[in-house]
Amino acid sequence: MRSGAFKVLTGFVLGATIVGGYAIAGPTNVPIVKACVDNKTNALYLSKNGSCAKGRSAVDIGATGANVKSIAQLVSPSVVSIDVSATNSDGTGSGSIYKSDGTTSFIITNNHVIESAATSGKIDVELNNGDIYPATIVGRNSDYDLAVISIKKGFLPEIPNGDSSSISIGDPVIAFGSPLGLSGTVTSGIISALNRPVTTGSAAADSYMDAIQTDAAINPGNSGGPLVDSQGRIIGVNSAIATLGATATTNGSIGLGFSIPFNQAKRIVDELIATGKSTKPIVGVSFDPSYTGVGAKILALTAGKAAERAGMSVGSIVKTIDGFKINDAIGAIVRVRSHAPGDLVTIVVDLPTGGSKTFSFTLDSAPALP
Repeated sequence: MRSGAFKVLTGFVLGATIVGGYAIAGPTNVPIVKACVDNKTNALYLSKNGSCAKGRSAVDIGATGANVKSIAQLVSPSVVSIDVSATNSDGTGSGSIYKSDGTTSFIITNNHVIESAATSGKIDVELNNGDIYPATIVGRNSDYDLAVISIKKGFLPEIPNGDSSSISIGDPVIAFGSPLGLSGTVTSGIISALNRPVTTGSAAADSYMDAIQTDAAINPGNSGGPLVDSQGRIIGVNSAIATLGATATTNGSIGLGFSIPFNQAKRIVDELIATGKSTKPIVGVSFDPSYTGVGAKILALTAGKAAERAGMSVGSIVKTIDGFKINDAIGAIVRVRSHAPGDLVTIVVDLPTGGSKTFSFTLDSAPALP
């Protein structure tokens, strides 16, 4: 079955056309995490040595899959609701507390959640305890649909960082957020597929995701919230859902949610926090939008960039990137965007003169769109 890319619309009206197929990652062992539950407040604390203080009871997380109740207690204090008021639109979304020092907390969310307030408007962040703080935009990246906002409140609980390269299809996951404005919502499911090529946004500002697909219920307002593994570690940033299409009368979960892998998000988020800007990897080609065959046809080369330096030629058709079959231009762009600038890639093309050729080179860097 052909594994193709497809487009979904982000935000609060979402739609998609689904094409089957998926890529499989190898299985991993899930270690047991020791934690302690406060007998009075039910708050969950990580245990460094497996023992618990007086008044707290020991629990195991990850022993037989996700203990949703324990994970919810552990992660919820690190999840926020985001309310945006702008001149032409209002909306809600979600986010995760990524870093917090003595005075400031940095929050990961989607660009589409807060972009309407980028030039004028107001962003408010509601913490798990109900406190509300005004937020400012630290930086945005529309190429990956990511953004960082900050609030002047320190010493907040940071979400535990996970490794999205170690996850497998079938692993249990939990989604956190504020669907339809209902803050503190938790849903559970599994990883349904990996490396799903998905585009979001508009023709003028497309975002490309090498997405994690999940059947955990994700709805409008979940955007920007975390997808966590069976130990409560963030492995994805929820960004979009698929619906039954333009004829659907409602927009809600049908078991097809998409998250940005955390390893990709982390690189961009760290750049935004450090400089307010971020980068993207590029090959230095443009693709022919009229090409209807299998693969991505090179329409033009950018002078001096990686593809030209490597000796690639116009008219070649990209067939695989790093062993992943490329069905169309979107699949090629997503596969490149799954890397960081400076990474080595291997691209196999069908030459316009006949035959095939393999190219290996490092990716160049370019500024990402805000």
